[in-house]
Amino acid sequence: MNDNNETKVLVTGAGGLVGRRVAEDLIARGYQVTAVVRSEAHRQELESLGAECVSGDLADPRSLDAPLRTANIVVHCAAHIGDWGPAEKYRAINVVALEHMLGVVQTSDLFRRWIQVSSLGVYPAQHHYGTDETTPPSLTGLDGYTKTKAEAEVLINDHIDRHRLPAVIVRPGFIYGPGERHSVPRIIEKLNAGKMMFIGRGDKVLNNTYVGNLSAAILLAMENPRALGETFNIRDQRLVTREEYITTIADYLGKPHPKQVPEWVARMLVGPMEAFAKLRGAQEAPLLTGARIKFMTLNLDFSIAKAKRVLGYKPRVDFREGIRETLDAATGGSGRL
Repeated sequence: MNDNNETKVLVTGAGGLVGRRVAEDLIARGYQVTAVVRSEAHRQELESLGAECVSGDLADPRSLDAPLRTANIVVHCAAHIGDWGPAEKYRAINVVALEHMLGVVQTSDLFRRWIQVSSLGVYPAQHHYGTDETTPPSLTGLDGYTKTKAEAEVLINDHIDRHRLPAVIVRPGFIYGPGERHSVPRIIEKLNAGKMMFIGRGDKVLNNTYVGNLSAAILLAMENPRALGETFNIRDQRLVTREEYITTIADYLGKPHPKQVPEWVARMLVGPMEAFAKLRGAQEAPLLTGARIKFMTLNLDFSIAKAKRVLGYKPRVDFREGIRETLDAATGGSGRL
């Protein structure tokens, strides 16, 4: 795959954190990039970088048929994300649309490889201390997102086994970087309002994954022939505790470090909070959800030994550098570390 300028890569979800960074890095490497976008602003940004943009929405997967048929490689970053809402809503995007897309590419003579961006959230919701890819994903899931991402992996592996799909699955952890629109802005908002609190002692590690490190892993998965048919955990080299993660953001903003809520109190409250929110048909997640308890309390250390050995993965950006870039982008560079 040396003739990058003759290789056409379709990137879904190119308006999002991961898809945009992947598109940028692919263009820098000389690939022909077709970026699937939903907004005009994203189209203009990506076209200015040299991407060809097409409009598409996984809610209508047939809108992607034409670009899928002309792609040599598909990097599937798009997904319905979040930790609240019925599983069927997630499944329509993360599984049903995926199945349609796979059917399209497998009728194309041009197609060579599929990169599925999954999640370390597919593993069981428990403490992890070096868990590797031999541990199967959990199909029960804490929420619609993790459940359907696991189902998507089952679908991909079924196509690998039954239809010889040339695919690679990459599983990142909590992704951060410039343009992250969910977790970091929420923490900034809570710290500014004085409403941020630790659940428990904050001493368990997070599966932090800088978007640039993830993009590098995706390119390796595209280019390495040994990657075909394999699944890879992806995270930063150095994992950080929740305490380091949150206090680093607080220090950047010049805000006091949050106080602690005993973990047992949060676990006692999460069930009633979720039940009441579902009973009243809440569109927004309650203050506590099972997914947020997991994010704030479980030790999430997953092995990346396989990615290093097979792909040659070397996560070069440390959390301190990556979070500074993230916070500069989120605040206009108003803080300091």
